[in-house]
Amino acid sequence: MAAVKPSSNRSSLVMMRIVFWSTALLALAVLAGVVYEQVGRYRAQRDFPAPGKMVDVGGGRRIQLDCRGSGSPTVVFEAGLSVDGSLSWSAVQPAIAARTRACAYSRAGLMWSDPSGAPISAKQVASDLHEALARAGERGPFVLVGQSLGGLFATTFTRYFGDEVAGLVLVDPSHPDQVARVAAYMTETRSLRSRIAVSLAWTGLLRAAAPRLLPRAPNQSERDARAVRAYASKSMVTQMAESDATDAMLAEAGAFRDLGKRALVVLTAMAPYTEAELRGMKITPAQGREVLAIWQQLHMEEAEWSSRGRHLSLPNSSHDIQFDDPEAVIEAVLSVVEMVRADDGGRR
Repeated sequence: MAAVKPSSNRSSLVMMRIVFWSTALLALAVLAGVVYEQVGRYRAQRDFPAPGKMVDVGGGRRIQLDCRGSGSPTVVFEAGLSVDGSLSWSAVQPAIAARTRACAYSRAGLMWSDPSGAPISAKQVASDLHEALARAGERGPFVLVGQSLGGLFATTFTRYFGDEVAGLVLVDPSHPDQVARVAAYMTETRSLRSRIAVSLAWTGLLRAAAPRLLPRAPNQSERDARAVRAYASKSMVTQMAESDATDAMLAEAGAFRDLGKRALVVLTAMAPYTEAELRGMKITPAQGREVLAIWQQLHMEEAEWSSRGRHLSLPNSSHDIQFDDPEAVIEAVLSVVEMVRADDGGRR
């Protein structure tokens, strides 16, 4: 048998040391990331406490609910597919609260609210909100204001708790038929990189990237933007889960399209898509214009779900109308509030 050369032994030893130290450095980096994330979560709770109250909805869970002002009807805001939770309405809620009761909340798993172990569905979201309002002592009549996917949750709430709903404002809302109607133009865009990033939230990667991923919106305070980033590693996990469940929730909600004679305003964002948005959707500018036309038509149809529905197009606003043009949302909400009051004989 040939003797092992000393140089071979040295090479093996060097390789073992490289592997050992590389593994040790990786473990140290992961540990540092975990500590960074845990410290970040502690600081988030310390620096950005929940506005309003944390409402026990049973099962050891709490929902953050922020109600301000007084008067009837009570306006209830429902956020879209975002990580902002109740802060989605920070540019709108104060003006509404100056005229009537106004409540914004964070869905399960977003911002301050505890996650739910139940499968995500439109009915579950509506039930959570109803339970939170009831346990907090908030009573109808309600005017529901939902943006994007929040519009779908608002109509689902009306489906199951319609006796408490007097009016709705749907802000660039989702539509049950949107996938089928725009399927020829759209491509699946949920990236593997996003999923990996969300799955590694516990390592602090999302927290470190939050300032770049979540720039401050128009008409959003710097403090609110910082609060959203502080809770992003938690909220983005829920956002991804809601995104995955969207198609099923659209199908779930599609059977209900009758809002009776409730006061209703539907707002459509009609600003042309930016180059970045077109790249993300993988469509051309011409196709973007066609998609917007379909989107507008869907909302015109949605306005017909009530015999007193009204549709408005906003040519200079993008999807987040509540930030781009908060005055348009405020005006629409107050118009519905006044209609509800008139129906109730002017009671305030």
